[in-house]
Amino acid sequence: MSHKILPGIKLFDLTGKSAVITGGSRGLGYAMAAGLASAGCNVMLVNRNGEDGKMAAEQLSKDFGTHSYSFIADITNQRETESMAKSAVDIFGKIDILINSAGINIRGPIDELSHEDFSKVMNVNVHGTWLSSRAVVPFIKENKSGRIINLASTLGLVGLANRTPYTASKGAVVQMTRALAIELAPFNIMVNAICPGPFLTDMNIPIAESEEAKNIVLGSTALGRWAQLEEIQGAAIFLASDAASYMVGSILTVDGGWTAK
Repeated sequence: MSHKILPGIKLFDLTGKSAVITGGSRGLGYAMAAGLASAGCNVMLVNRNGEDGKMAAEQLSKDFGTHSYSFIADITNQRETESMAKSAVDIFGKIDILINSAGINIRGPIDELSHEDFSKVMNVNVHGTWLSSRAVVPFIKENKSGRIINLASTLGLVGLANRTPYTASKGAVVQMTRALAIELAPFNIMVNAICPGPFLTDMNIPIAESEEAKNIVLGSTALGRWAQLEEIQGAAIFLASDAASYMVGSILTVDGGWTAK
């Protein structure tokens, strides 16, 4: 049996690829968008704030010379996710990659949270991921090739007090990833998830100096520190590229060693 070994650097080249990234105008979504753009990928940043999205897209185009666009959509609305997918195809001609990054977190003891709080987190993190995937899948199927990357969380794998809505939602994303991966593998569409640990996102900055947060970060991670946003980029580029051509239904932790302990 002969083996053809390709130069490794080409495996991570995303030139000519097009990605839709929900929650792409800020935080981890923007960091992943920048990572993909640095590898040559054109990106559509999906967000609910038009001004933020426009500024983020302009910055990516300026920094990396790729085509970047902003699209306003509520990912919990089926019609808007369908419009999102159609617009991306109209602009790029195809969709190669979907990153489901949009998400929210509402913290608190279960007896102090409302059912509305729980439903709101599930609606964005679970329903939004499902609806965005549902809207994009028919177009990726046409390519007979593609990538879907779901942003789950370390808290989809381990428990943490006062996080019942978020942990439930991210656990659901983990299982959705596995089921969808099996469903779409015959179409050469690789579905995987990234489980970030404690990153200094907008959601976490307000609690970063609290004693609870310090105990979690110092006590739970092997590295004993918060992650910087750019530290998610390598995982995103990898899963979006040909380097991950045999990865299906994988749950990739980027958590500073949280789940290793």
